[in-house]
Amino acid sequence: MNFQPQPSSLVDDRGQVALGVFPATVSQINGRDADYRTPMGSRASAFARHFHYKQFQYFGIISDDLLAGCALAHTAWLGIAFFYTFEPRTGTLKEYTWRSPLGRDLHMSDSPRNGVSYFRQKGVDIELGYREDNQALTKTFSITLEGLQLQATMEEGSSYQPMSLCTRTGINGWVYANKVAGKGVTGTLTRDGETLDLQALNASGHHDFSAGYMRRETFWNWACLSTHADGRHIGLNLSCGVNETTFSENCLWVDDVMIPTGGVMFDYNRDDLMQPWRIRSLCGRVDMTFTPSGNHRERLNLGLFASNFNQLFGRFDGSLHLDDGTTVAIKARYGFVEEQYAKW
Repeated sequence: MNFQPQPSSLVDDRGQVALGVFPATVSQINGRDADYRTPMGSRASAFARHFHYKQFQYFGIISDDLLAGCALAHTAWLGIAFFYTFEPRTGTLKEYTWRSPLGRDLHMSDSPRNGVSYFRQKGVDIELGYREDNQALTKTFSITLEGLQLQATMEEGSSYQPMSLCTRTGINGWVYANKVAGKGVTGTLTRDGETLDLQALNASGHHDFSAGYMRRETFWNWACLSTHADGRHIGLNLSCGVNETTFSENCLWVDDVMIPTGGVMFDYNRDDLMQPWRIRSLCGRVDMTFTPSGNHRERLNLGLFASNFNQLFGRFDGSLHLDDGTTVAIKARYGFVEEQYAKW
């Protein structure tokens, strides 16, 4: 991997945005300091600078017995939070969505290294936390609902290599994305008086911190796996349709080492998303079949803002081919794939 120089802040004092893949998580995503312009080259209005800027943060938990995910999204027009739990053995899906006009109930951290994001309405309290200690990063997630409380912690450690990159979008836009997978998760889920220990479930986690002047209208696929195989921590972050201008977020992890992959093909039946998916990288490192067993769906069409979102839970089967000639077999490991259309 040819890294670009590590910036302390994503936008410098001249408003220029650092582009490329970086060796570590960027400390400050000061996106609104960017020299954002119109397509004709003049400085964008204060209205455009505010309402065109988007932020998205996600924490996911994966195990054989429980999958859970929580997202906070701020489109400037609307703040959205969703949370779900899925139990593969029974097929039980519980899902919740909350919305806040203009994001009044939502606060998003500008730093994936130190800060707190939260969503608070009557009956719901969600926090995503970011903490740095001697270059070791920790991500936390907590949610409190009636009859349910979940607290989770994911330690990256000082030697972990995240996917940290910033790519151009369109003539004047850009997106910073920080992706993490292949790390263990500790914590507890308490619901209806019963407590589950996430470490006892051998749970793994994944995380996404994205922000920027994104495309007004876009469509993408995404796949994520965070598990153990052949005695090693394994992670996958694969996408098609976003973060592909010059640099790509596609990668896998073996223990703490991030390994880039080439472009990824998602072959699936758009008329029946519950049919098996074939996911493979053009470099040959990834060749997987994904068999869905559940779907968290969000559909919203407000004209100005629209989303058609499907995040499917299921099993990955296949193989990862490493540069040293070894092959890691993936057999019935749970993870996620995603199909989304968004108009921001």
